[in-house]
Amino acid sequence: MAVTEDAHVIFEQADTEGPNHATRCGVFVDEALSFAESHAIPLDAVAVSEGPGSYTGLRIGVSMAKGVAYGRGVPLVAVPTLELMCVPLLLYRDDIPDEALFVPMIDARRMEVYAAVYDRSLKPLRPVAADIVAADTYNEWLERGPVYFFGDGAEKCKSVITHKNAHFIDSIYPLAKHMYPLAARALSRNETVDVAYFEPFYLKDFIATKPKDLLNTQS
Repeated sequence: MAVTEDAHVIFEQADTEGPNHATRCGVFVDEALSFAESHAIPLDAVAVSEGPGSYTGLRIGVSMAKGVAYGRGVPLVAVPTLELMCVPLLLYRDDIPDEALFVPMIDARRMEVYAAVYDRSLKPLRPVAADIVAADTYNEWLERGPVYFFGDGAEKCKSVITHKNAHFIDSIYPLAKHMYPLAARALSRNETVDVAYFEPFYLKDFIATKPKDLLNTQS
């Protein structure tokens, strides 16, 4: 959660320790709104990560964002999660060559990740997809030049993707403090979403399963 004014982050709360949306998100929202009100900062828009990602996390985050946007009567902006993960590399890394490609990865199950391929202008060269990662999954892009893999899904791929052009960057998360450039761009283009009807981008349908212990008692 973050509050940004004049392109500067003036308030931030973050939790990267696991799926804590249900317990932390509401608290962070209240703290952010209290900070803005106590400093007489008007709320112009609300930005939210649109996915892909955890079904529960996306539902909670989008619901919170909708409530704030509706209650304050301000626009709602949806920021693609994988694009968001690229922002810190563009803002804070000066050692990445101009021809490099970015592959942000969100961990799914087993050797599956949600990923896309971007150039340094964030032009999507390959759309978001659920990839089963093998040694040659990204060879089309690796043969072109340096490719940077990052996000929590990249960690489990280090031992699999061993191409000489593969580079891995640790500790990259989709943080609210990095939303501003993408949200400002969307607002300048009048690319807002309908507060009533917007739905997160899940990529995959949600499948409910019964707990294992329950299954065992019924067998």
